[in-house]
Amino acid sequence: MVIPVHDVNPARRTPYVTYALIAASVLVFLLTPGAAGAAGGESHVAQLCQLHAFMDHYAAIPREMIHHQLPKLVPTGQVGAGAAGPGCVMGVPGYDKSPALSVVTAMFLHGGWLHLLGNMLFLLIFGNNVEDRMGHVRFALFYLACGYAASYGFALLNADSGDPLIGASGAIAGVLGAYLVLYPKARVWVLVPFLVFLPLRLPAWIVLGFWFGLQAVYSSGRGVEAGTGTVAYAAHVVGFVAGMLLAWPLKAGTPPPPEPGRLLFGRRARHRQAW
Repeated sequence: MVIPVHDVNPARRTPYVTYALIAASVLVFLLTPGAAGAAGGESHVAQLCQLHAFMDHYAAIPREMIHHQLPKLVPTGQVGAGAAGPGCVMGVPGYDKSPALSVVTAMFLHGGWLHLLGNMLFLLIFGNNVEDRMGHVRFALFYLACGYAASYGFALLNADSGDPLIGASGAIAGVLGAYLVLYPKARVWVLVPFLVFLPLRLPAWIVLGFWFGLQAVYSSGRGVEAGTGTVAYAAHVVGFVAGMLLAWPLKAGTPPPPEPGRLLFGRRARHRQAW
């Protein structure tokens, strides 16, 4: 994978919605029990049980979304002792959960620092220009629409799954799809891992097209080792396509990004600086 660092495509207005989404995601992550790091021993078991209960309450679960059936027993967050040792206590849910609304809450949940920071990096780099083109309100609605499309698209393909679906990846994939439609020729600075991280400036259509191609391959099960895949690649594919379709009507009126200057060295660089 290439790692995006910066795009050469300045926005005209402050991306308040993008900043708010990033701030909310970080805050929710810090408030998620045990997500930012857990201690060892009994404290680890207690945090794990609290995390399971929290995710079961607020995460989107495909089986609930498609069949609208909530489980009769869920983790309570308490630790109990059994024949096999300490474990999480199960009990009747003490809350009312809406599977449809859980899609919104799940978009602000992340499973670890790498999951969170990776999503927020992509949102920060590409979200500001899409928000600039759409406007604040329309961008917020667009973000939610892509998140719903990605979540329900994945749920339809995994209707009997009881695993929690969390993260903003589906909605952010929609942002990437919109960016590809609106600014395919914008230049993006990326780091390419090749012995060391090589900085390159590539067109957005190469960076985002490569990213989408990988998601499509991984969603088919190719290129992923058995038993190691916990990423909802199909949600990324659906969200990306949804973002492209929703942004397509805006393509005709979108001004092109500024043409970046060439990298100059030696005498040519000194001549340019003199001007």
